Amino acid sequence: MTSALFTDLYELTMAQAYQAEHMDQPAVFELAFRQMPENRNYIVAAGIGDVLEFVADLKFTAGDLDYLRSQGQFSGEFLERLGQLRFTGDVYAMPEGTLVFPNEPLVQVVAPILEAQLLETLVLNQVHFQSLAAAKAARVVTAAQGRVVVDFGSRRAHGTDSALKVARATYLAGGAGTSNVLAGKLYGIPIFGTMAHSYIQAHDHESASFEAFARLYPETTLLVDTYDTLDGVRKVIDLSRKLGPKFRVRAVRLDSGDLAGLAVATRKMLDDAGLQSVTIFASSGLDEYKIQKLVASGAPIDAFGVGTKLAVMADAPELDMAYKLVEYAGLGRLKLSAKKVLYPGRKQVFRQIEGGRMVRDVIGRFDERLPGEALLQPVLEHGRPTASPDLNESRRRFQREMERLPEDFRSLKPAGKPFPVSISERLEADFQAISRQVQR
Repeated sequence: MTSALFTDLYELTMAQAYQAEHMDQPAVFELAFRQMPENRNYIVAAGIGDVLEFVADLKFTAGDLDYLRSQGQFSGEFLERLGQLRFTGDVYAMPEGTLVFPNEPLVQVVAPILEAQLLETLVLNQVHFQSLAAAKAARVVTAAQGRVVVDFGSRRAHGTDSALKVARATYLAGGAGTSNVLAGKLYGIPIFGTMAHSYIQAHDHESASFEAFARLYPETTLLVDTYDTLDGVRKVIDLSRKLGPKFRVRAVRLDSGDLAGLAVATRKMLDDAGLQSVTIFASSGLDEYKIQKLVASGAPIDAFGVGTKLAVMADAPELDMAYKLVEYAGLGRLKLSAKKVLYPGRKQVFRQIEGGRMVRDVIGRFDERLPGEALLQPVLEHGRPTASPDLNESRRRFQREMERLPEDFRSLKPAGKPFPVSISERLEADFQAISRQVQR
C-alpha cells in the first residue's frame, strides 16, 4: 500500500545520476546500527515483512511520474526508466525475532545499484521502528515475569501505522495481544478491552454502570478507580452477591494511585468475599521499570496494560541505523569517517552456541564458512519473495533466542560488557587492503 514515492529526494537524484553515467552494475547495501542505546542489551529484528511487500510491488504509477515531471528535475528518459522499474534483485535478512547486536547487518539488498538505492528510505523506516518496538516490548514482557502484557498504546502512538506496528511487535515479543481492533484483524493477534471512565461517568451511579456492563458482557473487566478505587471494589463485591451464580466478571482494573498498595488491598477484599477467581489488571503510565518494581514488591497483579511509554519507546526512541553501500561492481566499498567506519563487502553473521547459550557472533565475508549459525537468510530472489514472516513463528523464534541469551543480557540493566561481536580475519584483511588503496 506504500507508494514508490515514499523515498527521499536524493535517492531519485542519485538514481538519475547513475543512469546518466551508465552505472548499472550489481550493488550490495546493508542495513545495520552502529551502537546500542545505553539502556539496551539487544535489539530484535522485525519489520522485514513490510519491506518484502513493498519491494515485490515496487512501481511508479502514472500519477507518480506526473508529479516527478512537475518538479522539473528529471529527464523524460529517466522518468521512462522509472515507469518500467521493477525490483529484480535479491534480499537477505535476519529472520524476525532474531536478536541483533551492533554492526551486524539485519538486511542485505543485492541488486543493480539504481534499484537498490531506491529502497533505502522504506527499508530504514520499517525495520528501524519495528526492531526498536520489539526490543522495548521484550523488556516489558521480561519485567512482567510471566504475567499478561497487553499493548494499550494506540491512542498516543505517533500515527496509525506506528500504532499497528507496535501492537504487532508486542505480540512478537511475547505480549498477549492488543487493544487495537485493526491490528487484531490484520495480524491475527488477540484483542483485549475493558471500559473507559467515560462509560461510568455517563451513569448516575457507579454501581449501575457495573451491573449494566456485566449483564451485557458477563466475563468482562470492571474499571474500579473512577471515584474511589477500594469503594469501586466493594461495589464489584456487592454486584457478585446480587447476581449470584450469574456473576462471571473476570477482573478488576486499577488505573491510578499506588498500584502496589491498592492491589494488595483489592486482593484481600476479593479473597475475603470468595472472589479468588477475579484477577487484577493494572495500567497507568507503566513501562518495564515500573512493572519490575511492582513485581519485586510482591503486588498481586495478574496482568498489565502498557501504553504510551511502549508505543513511543520513551527511553530509547532511535538507533544509529544506516543503509550503506558495501560493494559495487564486484569490489568492496568502505567508509573511514570518524565513528562511522564501514567494513567492505557482502557479509554474513555467524552465531556461535555453546551449552545451549549464545557465546559470540562473528561477522565474516559472505563466502566464508565459519562455525555457528548463519543468520542472514534469503527472503527474496529475483524480485519475488521466497519467504514471508509468519508472526507466530517469529514469536517462537524470539522465545528461543531469549532462552539462549546469557542471563546478564536479559536484565533491564546494561550488561557489564557488550555481547561479543568480532570481525573475521579475512574481513579484517579486506578492510586493511581497501583502506590502503583508497587513501593512496
